[in-house]
Amino acid sequence: MTAPTDHLARLIDDARRIVVFTGAGISTESGIPDFRSPNGIWSNQRIIYFDEFVASREARIEAWTRLLDGRPRLMGATPNAGHRAIARLAEQGKVTEVITQNIDGLHQSSGVSRDRVIEIHGNATYAKCLACGERHEYADIEPAFRETGEPPTCRVCNGIVKSATISFGQAMPEEEMARAGAAARACDLFLAIGSSLVVYPAASLPVAAKRSGAKLVILNRDPTDLDGYADLVLNAEIGPTLGRIVGVN
Repeated sequence: MTAPTDHLARLIDDARRIVVFTGAGISTESGIPDFRSPNGIWSNQRIIYFDEFVASREARIEAWTRLLDGRPRLMGATPNAGHRAIARLAEQGKVTEVITQNIDGLHQSSGVSRDRVIEIHGNATYAKCLACGERHEYADIEPAFRETGEPPTCRVCNGIVKSATISFGQAMPEEEMARAGAAARACDLFLAIGSSLVVYPAASLPVAAKRSGAKLVILNRDPTDLDGYADLVLNAEIGPTLGRIVGVN
């Protein structure tokens, strides 16, 4: 009987167009906490919904305090073997797109070109204006916020500035979701890695790929609701598993 890792290696070798879809599980191995586990971020912080953030100065202050206090952990994280294995496959031309629910930028840090990474939940490494879209760097925001306690506003239009992530109640980014859907439908192998596959519409992407004829592989430490739909399921550590298959440390 073929070992699951050997089966995955063969599927990767045979594929011409691989799309990788990643969730929090790949980044927890880099020391970034997830959101949904019993010890995750949402277990000890209340959720600030998008509408509340926009409407309430106090909510914006709370959100910015949390974000800036938590930045050292995010900034100190580095790509692990899982990220590096995906980057190697992208370098080889096997992986055409990386769709990620993660907001940490580690796929780009690992060497995947920015034009191949589709961030459907945004990016926590910078902020932008909700009105005009101007990008703002935290290094420019933090000193004034720490000194005055006032939530930042846009230097261009004076609009509300928020981390460039998708909050609860905020619309999903249309361009990124359209790109992700097109990529899923065009691939011949869809690797769902480190995702619980319970957050929609993101969790519909593996189904779209499978229905379009792709092989579906799920690599996650815990079972998911889509396991019965997949061609191969590996419940294992992500970095060590991908690292062995692709040949990276």
